Amino acid sequence: MERHHPERRCRGGGRALTTVLTVNTGSSSLKAHVVDAERHTVLAERSVSHPPSREETHALLDDLLDAQSRSGDGPVDVVAHRLVHGGSDLRSATRVDDGALRAAWRAAPLAPSHVPTALRLLEFTRERLPDLPQVLCPDTAFHAALPAEASTYPLPEEWRKRYGLRRYGFHGLSYQWAVQQATRLLPGGSDRLLLAHLGGGASVCAVRDGRSVDTSMGFTPLEGLAMTTRSGSIDPGLLLWLLTKDEPMSAADLAEGLYHRSGLLGLSGGRSADTRDLVRAAEDGDEASALALAVFAHRAARELAACATSLDRVDALVFTGEIGWDQPEVRTAICTRLALLGVPDRLTGNRPDDGLLSPADADVPVLVVQAREELSLASEAVAALER
Repeated sequence: MERHHPERRCRGGGRALTTVLTVNTGSSSLKAHVVDAERHTVLAERSVSHPPSREETHALLDDLLDAQSRSGDGPVDVVAHRLVHGGSDLRSATRVDDGALRAAWRAAPLAPSHVPTALRLLEFTRERLPDLPQVLCPDTAFHAALPAEASTYPLPEEWRKRYGLRRYGFHGLSYQWAVQQATRLLPGGSDRLLLAHLGGGASVCAVRDGRSVDTSMGFTPLEGLAMTTRSGSIDPGLLLWLLTKDEPMSAADLAEGLYHRSGLLGLSGGRSADTRDLVRAAEDGDEASALALAVFAHRAARELAACATSLDRVDALVFTGEIGWDQPEVRTAICTRLALLGVPDRLTGNRPDDGLLSPADADVPVLVVQAREELSLASEAVAALER
């Protein structure tokens, strides 16, 4: 593995460590961590839970790097960037060069709320840390080997070939960590999993022998479940009607509504996109908030049941993502709808660590795993450099 420091650092005479700066750009947030990739521990972190300005972003990263340099843990060795969509060319974690950058920009229109921002941040970190290798880690890589029946849209062949139309899947870095944790936590291990990543973006996934075999998101991060502000799957005829009716909606207005004013926000009449707010409002009798939560749970359960058809059995159901981690009302509402699969609806509330939520004798154990994309990013970056 190529190194950019003259000596490999060791602590206490032990094995050399690789310190990774991970940069995770969401549609409305930024998370940055310094990770000890060999010990799977976070050394320092900074984050904002709103769309940061360019100046705020640069200040946050500078502050994190300065704090790391003062900590005594040594300098950063590599920078890992979460890339939501790798398109058809970036199918694994890839060291950044001109070709990788061109491929990433080609994928930008497929995830316009994520990829351009991530690539602009990459430009900044390359300027700030010119001697360090930078690695792009696509969220889509986890699903790169989806079976043809799961990845192929029933569209004309010439369309699929000309435009590269296929189902990519997303949240791969989150699923990768959740699968590792579930396998560790379940007695005897498990190789047939249903997973739900529920957060600002939401999707579900079926995993067999550690590999994704089906997932709810497709060509873009808009397909599948209802999300916080995204619509999820909608009848394409409805969209065509909106675009071609007597007073047609513009494509820009349609995209803005589907990505930013739908989902929980749209269902609740604009009250909130936050499940915590909606749970409280529903308990106080707000019907729109109750409907929003019911639609969210219905769509999640429906997609999980659909993904289960890609497995010969279900060894466990795993919740992750911000909502999956800390919203017990949503988890219970989803599990209640999955009794047909043997999923229990008697769950414990939130817990401080990863682990079981279901009774010990449940036919299908239910687990919760905190999303740790920064740890997956660090591991993927180190592996990419070793390759």
